[in-house]
Amino acid sequence: MYTTQSILTTLKAHANKRNVAGMARFGINPHNTLGISVPFLRTLAKKIGKNHTLAGQLWSTSIHEARLLAIFIEEPIKVTASQMNRWVNTFDSWDICDQACLNIFDKTPFAYAKAHEWVKSEKEFVRRAGFAIMAVMAVHDKTAPDKAFLNFLPLIKKYATDERNFVKKATNWALRQIGKRNRNLQKRSITLSKTLEKSTSPSARWIAKDALRELTSKKIND
Repeated sequence: MYTTQSILTTLKAHANKRNVAGMARFGINPHNTLGISVPFLRTLAKKIGKNHTLAGQLWSTSIHEARLLAIFIEEPIKVTASQMNRWVNTFDSWDICDQACLNIFDKTPFAYAKAHEWVKSEKEFVRRAGFAIMAVMAVHDKTAPDKAFLNFLPLIKKYATDERNFVKKATNWALRQIGKRNRNLQKRSITLSKTLEKSTSPSARWIAKDALRELTSKKIND
């Protein structure tokens, strides 16, 4: 039977300082990081199985890989809105942020509300999480009406001027994924991109040009 302590012992036994340096070069926070690969963590997560209580305990350790493991074993059906707020406010790295949005938050009934709420935060990774959820839901929620995503476009427009790299990239990600969902949303996303292209903000112009490059590409329009 796996316990928090036995898992931490396993993780520390596989720590790799050289990998930590490599992760830092990709923008992953090296603080409290052991340098363990995601494939190793996913394999370990399968052995442990889904476990909401254990996920919470692993998250509380603040160790980067323990938190990734917590994400992989969490049970989305048991995740509350308050837990989402607690976790998002401790995000300190883009990979933790994105993995939580891809593996847990998108599977909760609070996803759309949290996207609207979190993008208004001044905290870098909280705002990133808001845009990451938009991007993920545009891909994962096959039955959502266009209105759910059209409601995101004013937020993308408003916060496209945030020059912080991790926010800028997530805003771009959201815009591109919404635009690729269907022809109607593609048209609306292109219109927004052309507006942002005229902005005085370097971030907004970059978001626009990168989105237009994909949304008007032959691959997307064939």
